[in-house]
Amino acid sequence: MSTQMRTSAGLWGALQRAQRAPSVHNTQPWRWRLTDVGVELYADRTRHLVDTDPDQRDLIISCGAALHHLRVALAAAGLAASVGRLPNPDNSDHLATIHLRPGSPEPADTELARAIELRHTDRRRFSAQPVPASIIADLAANATANGTVLHSVTDDASRRQLIAVLVEAASQQRHIPGYSAELTIWTRRYTDARDGVPPESRPATGAQPMGVGLRPFPPGRLTSPAYPSEPDQDGSTLLVLTTAEDSMCDRLRAGEATSAVLLAATRHRLATTPLSHALEVPHTRRQLASRVLRMPRAVPQLVIRIGWATSGLTLVPTPRRPLESVLLRH
Repeated sequence: MSTQMRTSAGLWGALQRAQRAPSVHNTQPWRWRLTDVGVELYADRTRHLVDTDPDQRDLIISCGAALHHLRVALAAAGLAASVGRLPNPDNSDHLATIHLRPGSPEPADTELARAIELRHTDRRRFSAQPVPASIIADLAANATANGTVLHSVTDDASRRQLIAVLVEAASQQRHIPGYSAELTIWTRRYTDARDGVPPESRPATGAQPMGVGLRPFPPGRLTSPAYPSEPDQDGSTLLVLTTAEDSMCDRLRAGEATSAVLLAATRHRLATTPLSHALEVPHTRRQLASRVLRMPRAVPQLVIRIGWATSGLTLVPTPRRPLESVLLRH
């Protein structure tokens, strides 16, 4: 097999793995265009959740997560790449250009790629066993390497305040016209849609963790056994990902950092849940910065919940669209 054929096969396989990236409501709001030297990433604004995500923050963060998944998948295929972000001032949908280049990929990226197929969003209760500080430090280092800061909200007062902000955001969203309809659309997909949040990924009634401010999804089929030896409350650790500014590039980098943190957490055998609803409401987004982090100038981009899964049940991978359906043709 020629070098060009191996490169083409490696790129195609990496794009297929990039489809496993997390996205808001599993909308997968991205498109790819193959070029002579690599691939381009575009936002698919037809999949924008207008009432859930009014400023398109979730959409761009989701695309950033796909970009990072591609980066590490390319590294695992032995392909080095450089990334140009927002390369076309005349086309805001063109989010990145990825050029394949000679050289060796970063070993750290190769390591993260091993977690792509193992990472799933887990909305069940987490064990009371604490996450070691050394692991949280490693997750923070992955965020820093991608141009963001990861804050661990561990003291009781700040955690209570963060949960209150999450609860308030969920309450406010229930009164936004169109929000409930979007939630219904993306949790009741037709059989061949290959997107959305299926019942197998949503906790059943009674299995949903209480008191941690998760986005209320319709009950599903995911069960979680009781553990009498542990307290009833959820034992998760809550993290807040921030950037210095709030440009489109900052949001894209936040998505890349989200992917890096989630994959690193998965490598540590942690369960994870990205939580975006507090960032979708301007008032609660400001509260995250000023009242929870006490950093009014920081720009929160996402809350990430991590912990040890209490259940040995294997999570079913959420569906993904075939790669052919997200490729742009010249």
